[in-house]
Amino acid sequence: MDAVQTHDLTRRFGQRVAVDRLTLSIPEGTVFGFLGPNGAGKTTTVRMLAALIAPTAGNARVAGYELGMHNTAIRRSTGILTETPGMYPTLTAMQNLMFFGGLYGLDAQRARQQVTRYLTMLELWDRRDDRVGTFSKGMRQKLALARALLHEPRILFLDEPTAGLDPASARTVRDAIRQLKAEGRTIFLTTHNLNEADELCDLIGVFRTRLLSLGSPAQLRATLFGKGVVIHMAGEAQSWAYLVRSLPFVREVSVQDSRLSIRLDDPDNQNPVLVRTLVQAGAQIRYITPLTHSLEDVYLQLVEEEGS
Repeated sequence: MDAVQTHDLTRRFGQRVAVDRLTLSIPEGTVFGFLGPNGAGKTTTVRMLAALIAPTAGNARVAGYELGMHNTAIRRSTGILTETPGMYPTLTAMQNLMFFGGLYGLDAQRARQQVTRYLTMLELWDRRDDRVGTFSKGMRQKLALARALLHEPRILFLDEPTAGLDPASARTVRDAIRQLKAEGRTIFLTTHNLNEADELCDLIGVFRTRLLSLGSPAQLRATLFGKGVVIHMAGEAQSWAYLVRSLPFVREVSVQDSRLSIRLDDPDNQNPVLVRTLVQAGAQIRYITPLTHSLEDVYLQLVEEEGS
């Protein structure tokens, strides 16, 4: 079952199109990374899917509920962490979360159980009686994440959850995301941290007003760059490039010092022929590694192609 489904979801602000006919399916239990530059329409998309603003056109189902018809049910089934969450600075962490637990409809006993659970998960339990006004940005961000989780939402929208956090706080948030996924939650994650997206996400959408590409990190790499290997030679590699290029299954060869980077359609079956050809010609091969590209390479190519 899909946690989120959209069809031609569109939002305009006057003449400006912020989200252009977004069609998307996100399976339950998925960590979905929504990547795009500033101003691409990511936050607007999240606000629509969380039933905070209405679409101009198109439709969506979130947690099985129709957007526009069952907005209250959508809000009960989702949690949202905005990039700049607001908390009450003169109240303690415990007081803040107990207050919001009441707004979610939790009785006092259930609210306290939930507050205890999520303050502990996010390593804030020891600061539960401190006023939020004394908290660092990272601590406030973790507290806001705890608030978004109090009512046990099936779907969690996280807008830049680790932006501006120190490495230890960012790791705590990433660990929490992994734990929530293990519990079967669906996480809709917008982030500019591409290493984080690569590490956490099962499915990635690259977005710039419209959806540019959709797939797992591995699928996006294969679609844009194909497959291949890097052969590390014992000595300079340039003299072997011509021989490699002569093989009919080799798509592209580049040389850097002692390395041959070779694009192939089917490395598993073509590698043995490639290595045998080089060795029989007298080449000395130190080792072979897969040809890889970072998610940053994928993202930049897609966004630059869209902007060109």
